[in-house]
Amino acid sequence: MRMAGTITVLKAQTHHKSRVNVHLDGAYAFSLALIHALWLKVGQFLSDEDIAQLKSADTLEQAADKAANFVLYRPRSTAEVKRRLQRAGADENTIEHVIERLASAGLLDDASFSEAWVESRLRSSPRSKRMIAWELQQRGVDTQTVKASLAEVSDDASAFNAASKRFTRLAGLPPLEQKRKLIAYLASKGFDYETAQEAVDKVMTSATE
Repeated sequence: MRMAGTITVLKAQTHHKSRVNVHLDGAYAFSLALIHALWLKVGQFLSDEDIAQLKSADTLEQAADKAANFVLYRPRSTAEVKRRLQRAGADENTIEHVIERLASAGLLDDASFSEAWVESRLRSSPRSKRMIAWELQQRGVDTQTVKASLAEVSDDASAFNAASKRFTRLAGLPPLEQKRKLIAYLASKGFDYETAQEAVDKVMTSATE
């Protein structure tokens, strides 16, 4: 549909000051992000090609804003951002450009995301390397990046830390019941039986010393 015309009004939206309504030949035509509307002026003629380019740039800007808010809320993997944009209806070309922009701005990096995920898990809720690797793979992080982020992680140390944190909740229970519950808890965190048993024995021995 032909939309070419002369700009007669440029007006910021009442509830979204960062967007500008563009009127052509006295009638509302479309809206743009302020950053793109700054280059326009009343009396300027816009061809169909001009309008198509402006709309394309605006679509990219809106997708980038949504993606930036998504990753600023908490770190995300590249695959998570792609899935979010796909659900929002962005086409592949827009998604590719948004990913490039976020990566260039240092807001999107799977290696840093993976390292931060591992650090957070080990600090707040220790679990096995196998379980952490599965979590990262579910978020679209490639196998090589996952392996690199877990290279220095020890399941023995993680199991001991997890058992130590949990042990404080089991005070007052008979030792055999404490051990049973701790081993079951570590199993739920992905540790194998041998690793879990060794960690529990160390924790319980330390508590009696």
